[in-house]
This record gives sequence, C-alpha cells and structure tokens, in this order.
Amino acid sequence: MACTSGNSTGSTQIRNSGSEDGLMDQRKRKRMESNRESARRSRIRKQKHIDDLIRESNRIKNDNDQIRTSINVTTQRFIEMEADNSVLRAQVSELNQRLNSLNEIMNYINTNVNVNCTTNNNNQFVTGGTSGLGEFDMIENPWNMMYVNQQSIMASAADMFGY
Repeated sequence: MACTSGNSTGSTQIRNSGSEDGLMDQRKRKRMESNRESARRSRIRKQKHIDDLIRESNRIKNDNDQIRTSINVTTQRFIEMEADNSVLRAQVSELNQRLNSLNEIMNYINTNVNVNCTTNNNNQFVTGGTSGLGEFDMIENPWNMMYVNQQSIMASAADMFGY
C-alpha cells in the first residue's frame, strides 16, 4: 500500500507541479503581456513628448522670425528717421545762419537810418547824409519806413516746425 500511496502522492505532486508550471506560464505570459503594453504606452508617451517638443520648437522659430522681421523693420525706420533728423538739423542750422544774417542786416540798416534821419520843422523825416543806401524821404517812399525802428527777427525750432 505504501507503494500505491507513494504513487498517488507522486502523481499528485506531478499534477501539482504541472499545474504550478501552467500557473507559472500563465503568470509569465500575463507579465510579458503587461510589460509589452507598458512599453507600448511608454513609446506612445515618448512619441507624444517628441511631437510636443517639435511643435514648441517650430512655434519658437516662428516667433524668432517674427521678432527678427520686426527688428529689421524697426532698424530700417530708425535709419530713415536718423537721416531725416540729420537733414532737419542741417536745415535748422542753415535757417539760423540766415536769421542771424538778416538780423545783422536789420541792425545795420536801423543803425544807419536812425543816425542819418532827423525830423525838420514839418515833422518830416529827412536824411542827414549818405548812408550808403542813398538819401530818401519817408513820405515820398513809404517802403523805406519799414527799416525804421524794427525789432530783430526772433525764431525758434518750435516756431519753425510747430513743436
């Protein structure tokens, strides 16, 4: 009997180890399947991350291109404005020189007219000598009156350009 009971125990062990092997194979298959699924999800996440990085990189490149374009346009406008300012500065300088020359002429004329003009008993202006401009009578030639008692011409950039 012992022999039969040993066989019975041995066959139970064989059956148990066979079913344990089957259970182990099933667990192993499930683990492998789970690992494959996890690896597939990992690859999908990795690809999504790479796609996101590529999209972000393209967006940043586009932003940089727009900024470069904006900088180029702004630089061009700055150069144009600087050239315009240079021309305006030259014009202001030239106009100031003209104004100074006109003021000097006005001062010279006023000085000579005031020195050379006197009034007679009839309150008429007559010249007291030659001033280099020729003698004149204010009543006969009223245009000559514009030289008498004139103030200097005053101007500023604000007057000329409306600043």
